[in-house]
Amino acid sequence: MEVGFIGLGNMGLPMCKRLLAADNQVKVFDIATQNVNSAIDHGAIAANSAADCATHVDFLFTSLPKPEHVKEVMVENSALQMLKSGAIWIDLTTNRKELVIELASKAPKGVKVLDSPVTGAVDGARNGRLTLFVGGDKSSFDQVSPLLANLGKAIHCGPLGSGNVVKLVTNQLWFIAAAAIGEGFATGIANGVELGTLWSAIKDSVGDSFVARHDAPSIFAGHYDPSFSLELCLKDLGLISELGKQVGAELPMTAAAVSAFKTARDRYGASAAELHVAKRIEDDANLSMRLEGDWTPPWEA
Repeated sequence: MEVGFIGLGNMGLPMCKRLLAADNQVKVFDIATQNVNSAIDHGAIAANSAADCATHVDFLFTSLPKPEHVKEVMVENSALQMLKSGAIWIDLTTNRKELVIELASKAPKGVKVLDSPVTGAVDGARNGRLTLFVGGDKSSFDQVSPLLANLGKAIHCGPLGSGNVVKLVTNQLWFIAAAAIGEGFATGIANGVELGTLWSAIKDSVGDSFVARHDAPSIFAGHYDPSFSLELCLKDLGLISELGKQVGAELPMTAAAVSAFKTARDRYGASAAELHVAKRIEDDANLSMRLEGDWTPPWEA
């Protein structure tokens, strides 16, 4: 089976390397030459364009920053039309469900489409411990499952588009927790509790979360996890807000998270690391959330 992979960014490149390590033949394309060269060093074959990357492959993966990039690659750069009958396109991008469904309707006859956004951060991509939320027909999911197993745990979420709904709900909860943890740390510190003691207590209490365990060390180290930017956080929050319109009720926690991330972006810039949402509280309260320790960045672990 021949595999194509378009988009070798912070998440795409380590996922591609996982597929290569499993002895798959992978053809790759990205506008960043250094990322393509890194994939080639691990056994990939360079394609000349997105369309070339899609030609003759049995499975095509895309891992791109935003929905508009997916549309550009698949439609404007003709990758979708180059897929052969029987091929499966798996979009790993956190995307807009309506766009995935629209693009699937334009696919050549016999081409199947799955949306499969992922969660688990860069370290999960490197170590094959991602969770993949897959939408689309079950037979296509079963066909691609052996490949997805190289990346982590794949969950079939329902029809096409449902993978992105589930992913965005998980991000909705993540963003709320990320915006809140800085408030919790600041409240404890301001009232005389040592940060290390507070963190240990949080992890052994009802306050425990992925954010407390995985993300807090990026705050302690002071780099705030540059593997994901405030711009991308707000991109996802925009998609979440679109889904929230279907609820028919106010979602005040989500609205508060949107406000917190916008404040951080306006102060530190769109390219600033995601957990600057906590740094804003540090700066306003004139306190430090630095904590001594061997805080190896997750993407290096």
